[in-house]
Amino acid sequence: MVTRLSNLFLRTLREDPSDAEVTSHRLLVRSGYIRRQAPGIFAWLPLGLRVKNKIEAIIREEMAAAGAQEVHFPALLPREPYEVTGRWTEYGDGIFRLKDRKDADYLLAPTHEEAFTLLVKDLYSSYKDLPLTIFQIQDKYRDEARPRAGLLRGREFTMKDAYSFDATDAGLDASYEAQRAAYERIFIRLGLSYVIVKADAGAMGGSRSEEFLHPTPVGEDTFVRSAGGYAANVEAFTTEVPPSRSYEKLTPQDVVDTPNTPTIEALVAIANEKHPRPDGRSWTAADTLKNVVLALTHLDGAREVVVVGLPGNREVDMKRSEVAFAPAEVEPASDADFAKHPGLVKGYIGPWSPEGAVLGEKSLTGVRYVVDPRVVDGSGWVTGANVEGKHVLGLVAGRDFTADGTVEVAEVLPGDPAPDGSGPVELARGMEIGHVFQLGRKYAEALGLKVLDENGKLVTVTMGSYGIGVTRILAIIAEENNDDKGLIWPPSVAPFDVHVVATGKDAAVYEVADGLVGSLEASGLDVLYDDRPKVSPGVKFGDAELIGVPRIVIVGRDAADGIVELWDRRTGERTKAPIADAVAALAGP
Repeated sequence: MVTRLSNLFLRTLREDPSDAEVTSHRLLVRSGYIRRQAPGIFAWLPLGLRVKNKIEAIIREEMAAAGAQEVHFPALLPREPYEVTGRWTEYGDGIFRLKDRKDADYLLAPTHEEAFTLLVKDLYSSYKDLPLTIFQIQDKYRDEARPRAGLLRGREFTMKDAYSFDATDAGLDASYEAQRAAYERIFIRLGLSYVIVKADAGAMGGSRSEEFLHPTPVGEDTFVRSAGGYAANVEAFTTEVPPSRSYEKLTPQDVVDTPNTPTIEALVAIANEKHPRPDGRSWTAADTLKNVVLALTHLDGAREVVVVGLPGNREVDMKRSEVAFAPAEVEPASDADFAKHPGLVKGYIGPWSPEGAVLGEKSLTGVRYVVDPRVVDGSGWVTGANVEGKHVLGLVAGRDFTADGTVEVAEVLPGDPAPDGSGPVELARGMEIGHVFQLGRKYAEALGLKVLDENGKLVTVTMGSYGIGVTRILAIIAEENNDDKGLIWPPSVAPFDVHVVATGKDAAVYEVADGLVGSLEASGLDVLYDDRPKVSPGVKFGDAELIGVPRIVIVGRDAADGIVELWDRRTGERTKAPIADAVAALAGP
């Protein structure tokens, strides 16, 4: 098929869009693939749809090869199924809700677990109908508070979501592995590097959960990996817990004056100056117990103040906090929160004071107190005494204070030991491109999806969920495949196989180009033909570089002699060749 640029709905831009933060956003807009409609919402133009359709075609082929069948659900769905599963409330402000003229509640679906589950319930009733895997490629909607980076984080985006249905856990394992393997084939075909990391299931629920992350500096996710093969996103990382110690022979705690020390750095400095350790080692931030006050807003609107104790050399990671305290919303405590709890002395908070236990549900303040897993019985700490200008040395967990539980909210640091014993971890940035879950029976139980087993007894179906971000993948491919002139698409997803550029004003050039284009089309190639007669060669070359078709043929001054120029955008190499040889080279494997 031939597309003439003179007829193509396209306008390229010479200037970057003012709101573009990343390369993919900048180039996709400038080259005429997408246009912004509102924050996080984009229109798709002909070039963009061509690339998007090619990505979707690869996904469909691999889904079919894995035994999945395609369906298509509406994006507009009623409230009731989401109410049954609890997600109408759990999603909070993250979804678009609306009412129809009869005042009935609807939402624009962020995911479709409920719809898939109810469809299978409506049609299937026996274990003989299973296993089943069905999928769709559909637009999703999430009310992102800060949509950014073009297609990388939008309010409307296209996803492939697949769901498996099995009568047994063993069946779910097999379905999960089939989808996981299909994802690897998809990303290999798309030319995307990936790391499979252990992940938290979040609001989706379920047990086993893995993310496919593409390592990239513009990634929003931090993940950890070890040389021994461990990989997880920071939300799913678990701390190696040190052994408990005996505290029977430890010296009593010692309250000391530490004026003007509201920070860990100031505390360590004065401790080393005024209260040196008896063993001769210097105090460090890791010897201190930092107590961070957080405010949780629960689903019923109730607000709770929680104090988290963690080693002073670490900060609270808010992403890990969101997982640890889900489904409550988490934020730092406000001045109003502190005003309601005057027993918490800012800058000098600790779980104990000379008057007794300060933190914990059974303490003087009644404030829930949770600690990092490293705060084990027998460990000694330097921490606040809950008195202005005073800290306590040698406060021992288990002897002097107890916590209401442990929580994984501390930041992960390079060199932390991997929980599987495979060595120290390093941190890297990545962007999620796929996610696979073993949902188990959460949604089937809530919505009553049961089948008769081989003994005629009703059993609850077990499910898997498998998502790929189609439009995000397109942006990542653009992010990774470009130069200072424009995009350079991989052949597997390029909008056209060949871009033919006719230059000059000589009619003979266009006659040769027309013949060349016809030969390329006859060879089965999809051709973009720049046949614009009154556009300068410089503008045509600039557009060709910006649009990013990897193989370009220039028909110019040597056309009368049957010679054209082959231009490989991936390598920058430009070579002249007879037309017949050029056609053979382009049409070959």
